[in-house]
Amino acid sequence: MNNFWTVVGFTVKNKLRGKAFAITTLIIAIILSIGINLPYIFSQFGGGDKVTSIGYIQSQQAEHADGTKTGDQLKAYFEAQEGSKLQLVPYGDKGSAAENEKQLKQAIEDKDIKGYLAFGEMTESGFPEMTYKSEKLMEFEMTSSLQGALQIIRQDTVLQDAGLTEEQRALLNAPIAIDAVQISATEGAGSMGEGKTAEQQGMNMGLVYAMLFLLFMSIMISGQMIASEVTAEKSSRVMEILITSVSPLKQMFGKIFGMFVIVLLQISIYVIVILANVSLPHNGKVMGNLNINLSDIDPMLLLYAILFFLTGFFLFATLFAAVGSLVSRTEDLGQAVMPITIVSLAGFYISIFSIGSPDSMLVKVTSFIPLFSPFVMLLRLGLTDPPLWEVLTSIGILLVGIYAAVWISAKIYRTGVLMYGKRPSWKEIRKAMKAYKI
Repeated sequence: MNNFWTVVGFTVKNKLRGKAFAITTLIIAIILSIGINLPYIFSQFGGGDKVTSIGYIQSQQAEHADGTKTGDQLKAYFEAQEGSKLQLVPYGDKGSAAENEKQLKQAIEDKDIKGYLAFGEMTESGFPEMTYKSEKLMEFEMTSSLQGALQIIRQDTVLQDAGLTEEQRALLNAPIAIDAVQISATEGAGSMGEGKTAEQQGMNMGLVYAMLFLLFMSIMISGQMIASEVTAEKSSRVMEILITSVSPLKQMFGKIFGMFVIVLLQISIYVIVILANVSLPHNGKVMGNLNINLSDIDPMLLLYAILFFLTGFFLFATLFAAVGSLVSRTEDLGQAVMPITIVSLAGFYISIFSIGSPDSMLVKVTSFIPLFSPFVMLLRLGLTDPPLWEVLTSIGILLVGIYAAVWISAKIYRTGVLMYGKRPSWKEIRKAMKAYKI
């Protein structure tokens, strides 16, 4: 056992001393910081909460029959909206369309307005022909805001002409709320929960997203490190020295556990970076608007997430270690670990692309396959409410798969670390594995 902890300590110290670990961790931490603060950075370059001014000139022929002007109606509407980002600025009529156009273009050039509305003849819609003109390309958001405002103005005008009181108009415009609760139709069969509100569903989806990415990144980073370290020790002949003092099995599990400690350290650093950036003053308001409440996370889902993270990590780590022991040159490592990488990518992509359909047949079947279940069953647990027997069956099959992977990987590792030269054939591996009992 002392040799095991010696290998763990050596693996951890070796990685912490390397420049690659520090540089990679720092780069990812910087990327996370930039990503979290990206909306604030954009707001600084884009003017933040600055109000956009729109000019208009409305001639007499574009007035309504009652003398009201569409431009004035829009101006009054946006002034009545609290926190409105649009402001309409009236300009005097110069007597001709050409002079009016010249006046408004000069206002844009003087930075007084961002664009202007040009009015034409009255139409059957009750409003004159309108064109929004500006120097920016594809102002779809602006025209959409103006169309929405005109729709509300026309609705209020029609309701007012109908003789409705203010209370009746308010009742017509009052929003109707419908709550969505996720339930289980198999409660008698021992399902996970009795129902999840919209807030709980949102938090569970966020947790599933986070755990899927953490598991995938952990497998990719640690798996490559485990395989490359074993291969490097073989290619430098250090393995021949280590094998005399530490058994191959203790080496393998010591490296896996050591890499697990490294992964936990990296994750802890990233979590601290995320929390530090989220707690910044300019991000506090945004997080408050999201109404995030960690108590909405299902405790059982959190436990399952940790369980599938640990089992998934250990399963793939043993496979990477076994493959790394078969390769004598680091140049051949990428090709050797490609099948395992493809399998982990498949599990990750099945989960991510099935978020919209977590109850599909593909998801249900792959949630019982050990190489996919750490990803897919976690998705089902977070977004649906599978029966308890399916969850326990998936975990049981996964544990059996881990036992088989450990047994096979241990034999391959014990055989492969002493094989040099060309890559050994499966016939040679099977023959050598029969000589060892695990």
